[in-house]
Formats: sequence, C-alpha cells, structure tokens
Amino acid sequence: MTTESVWTARSTMPRFARLKKNLKVDVAIIGGGITGITAAYLLKQAGRKVALLERDRCGRADTGHTTAHLTYVTDLRPQELVKAFGRDHARAAWDAGRAGIEQIRENVQRERIECKFATVPGFLHASLKGKFRDELASLKQDAALADELGFDAAYVDAVPVFGKPGVRLANQAKFHPLQYLAALLKRIPGKGCHVFENTEAAEFSKDPLTVKANGQEIRCDYLVIATHVPLMGITGLVGATFFQTKLASYSSYAIGARLPKGKYFEGCFWDTSDPYYYLRIDRLPRHDYAIFGGEDHKTGQVAKPDNAFMNLRELLLSFIPEAQVDRHWTGQVVETNDGLPFIGEIAKRQFVATGFSGNGMTFGTVSAMMARDAALGKANPWTDLFDVGRKKLLGGTWDYLRENIDYPYYMIRDRLATSEGTTLGNLKRGQGKILKLDGRRVAAYRDKAGNVTRLSPVCTHMGCIVHWNRAAATWDCPCHGSRFKADGEVLAGPAEAPLEKVEAQED
Repeated sequence: MTTESVWTARSTMPRFARLKKNLKVDVAIIGGGITGITAAYLLKQAGRKVALLERDRCGRADTGHTTAHLTYVTDLRPQELVKAFGRDHARAAWDAGRAGIEQIRENVQRERIECKFATVPGFLHASLKGKFRDELASLKQDAALADELGFDAAYVDAVPVFGKPGVRLANQAKFHPLQYLAALLKRIPGKGCHVFENTEAAEFSKDPLTVKANGQEIRCDYLVIATHVPLMGITGLVGATFFQTKLASYSSYAIGARLPKGKYFEGCFWDTSDPYYYLRIDRLPRHDYAIFGGEDHKTGQVAKPDNAFMNLRELLLSFIPEAQVDRHWTGQVVETNDGLPFIGEIAKRQFVATGFSGNGMTFGTVSAMMARDAALGKANPWTDLFDVGRKKLLGGTWDYLRENIDYPYYMIRDRLATSEGTTLGNLKRGQGKILKLDGRRVAAYRDKAGNVTRLSPVCTHMGCIVHWNRAAATWDCPCHGSRFKADGEVLAGPAEAPLEKVEAQED
C-alpha cells in the first residue's frame, strides 16, 4: 500500500534553486503552498516584484496532501454560521469561498492549465454513522437558509452514493491541485520575480523589512507569511504566542480507491458527523476514482493513528463494496476558535493566513487574493470578516479556552510519562519510539536501511514532548500541532527550529 498522495504520484512539480544572493523585491512570500504560490502569481500579474521562499519543495507539504475539494461551504453549517456571525457575515463568508473558486477558474482559463478543473455539485448529507431521521428537520433548515442567502441549494431525500437525506449545493468544483500549481509556478520567475526552494526563512527584521535565509538577505516592502501555521516573523514573541492560542491543529486521513467506470455519481460529499467524513469521485479514462477521508483528531493526541486508514476502508466498503483501495495518506488542517479563518495583517506590513479548516484550497486562494490587495494598498470586502484581531468568538470565551486548556495537561503528562524502552534492540525498521538511553530520553527512529536517528523529544516551539505518528512517519507535538520529519526537520509549524540532534553513545 503506497503512502504517497494521489496528487504527488500524478504530477511533476518544477524545481527551483536555493537562494544564493541578496535581493530587493516589493513582496517576500514565505511558504510554497497554494496560498503562497497563488499570491506570488497574482502579485506578479499586478506588476510587483516578488520572491517566493519554500524551505522544502513547493506544493509538497499540506497542499500536496489535500483531497482538493473546491467549495464555498464552510465547516460551520449555515445555521451555525448565521447564529455565530449574523446573516450578512454568513453570506460574506460563503461569497468569499465562491470568489476563490472563480479566481481558480479564471487562472485556469487565462493560462490554459490542464488540471482537470470541473464544476460539480456538492452534497452535505446525514451522518454516515447516525440515524438520519433525527437530522431531517435540520438538513431542511440548512437548505432553506442557504437558498435564502442567495446560494443554489435544495433539500434532497437521498444523495447519490450514500442514499442519505441531504442538501444539494450547486457550483462547487474540483481539480488536480499540483498540476494547477505547477503551471502557476512556471509563470512566476522573470521580470524581477523569483522562486526559491530549500530556502528556510530563519530571521526577520523590521527596519528595513528583511528576511534572512541561507545566509542571504531579501529586503522587501511587504511580507506575506503563507506557512499554514504562521511563523513569528516580525510579530514578536508575546503577540505570536497569543495568536497561537486561537489555533488548533488536526490530523486528517485519506484513502484512494479505484471504482467501476461510470457507476457512481461524480461529485463531492461531506456528512454531518463531528469530525465529518468527505468523499470526491473522479472520472478517469479507464476507471473512476474515489478519495475518502476523515477520522480527524488533534495532532499528536491519538495513540494509534494508523487505525484511521482501516476505519476509513471499512466505512467506504460498506457503501461502495467494489472499491479497490490502493493508497492512503495523511495531512493536517488548522482550525480557529470561532470557525472562520484568520486572514490579514498581524503586524504592520506583515500579512498572515491560517485556520482554513476543511476549506484549504478555497480559503488558501481567498487569502492570496487578500494578500495581493493588502500589498497593493487596496480595499478588500472580507478584511473585517477574517480580521486576525477580531473579538467575536463562537460560544464566547469558553470555546477559546476549551481548545487550549489541554496544553498544560500534555506538557506535564508527557514529561512524567515512562519511556517505551531503554534499548534500541526492539526498534524496528521504519519505527520511531521515545526511549531512555544513557539516562536521557531520546526520540529514536530506525530507517529502512537500519540506520538510527537520535533526537531530543522536546518540541522546539514550547517544550512539549513529541509523539511518533506511525501513519505519517513523523514526530507530532500534541500541544500546538507542530510536526517534524523522522530526521527532526520541521514539517509544519508553529515550531520553527528542528528537533535537536542527540549524539550516539555506545549501544
């Protein structure tokens, strides 16, 4: 069973050199996912000189592990959204998503990008595990409210594939995200614009606004942090730490499966479970293909995360017995304390975007549009709605505390916990464990060749103890969701420094 996402397996991304000299540009963009790449493309289109910096390869982190639904429907259902923010703001949130989809469509048409972009209906339907009769009234209310807000929505007694009651929402879309982004990336370099890979932003200065990476400096007039979980940048420790308390990182899991050609409805689906399950079905030349995901949990807080793949497979087969599962992968989503993303300036001339929940492709594009406008000094209709410093919270202060109250619990619990052994003898190939070696706790990993990497298990963000994630072969922090590769390199923030290497002693 391959653990490579269907997108990375079916695309070739262009490669770019490391930063090797000092530069001066109008806008520096940190992060080569959908937000950063789209922002760089849009700003170049607007006549600005940009430098896009990615610490690894562009599109290979969370953007490359999406299920690539393009939907304006937020994770908050219509009734929840209106209750929390009011009708006008609820409409604005969905309008922003709709504008994001249209921006992608426009880019595809302008650049003639072959990325299988298609408009399809989406279906919000009763829980795959619950008794749907209890949800009929609520689903009918959601359909009526979405229609009142100006969106093409209708209640249906039985959605395709699952046969559950639900809401049909027209004009959603899907595409191949890496084929799309590869095309945008190729159009960024030139005319004073640059893309750099294997270039990690290591230091930021305010006056003049400067990014340091690979021992070089990039001076700029504006800074966009597009790293899923924002780096500190020029915000300062207190501001960045407070902002982090409003975010929570979740791991999500997906499986891919071949289907009989033409038998199942082509579209996107998501249910009312919490956390919810989601499905997209694509038409391919020789067969159809399903991507089914869910089983979300706070990053680092499940003992056996790889059980998620088995659970997804069993649930998918209960509805589509012919499905032939051929791959699985995991990604990460970031949620906010009130259900809408944070997009905007967190400090003067520093723009951030995060908290997209299950709408990463859509809100990532919206963020790029808003970053372009901010850098150009133009007004944007969603600035106040997604304001980083907004005060309104869903359910009040209690929800804010609930997402973060477990931080001290995990800090204390993990530091007092016993290790998984005192020798490398039972560490299997491809396995990671927290061991006590020579009186010191060590995060040990043995690769497929038998080589062992020894790391400090202390997360470099705020000192929690990382856990080994067997499903993704990563070290995950249960406190704020930082993720590290098996060799300790940062995969996802808020941590900015790798896990400390531990010198080998005699085994």
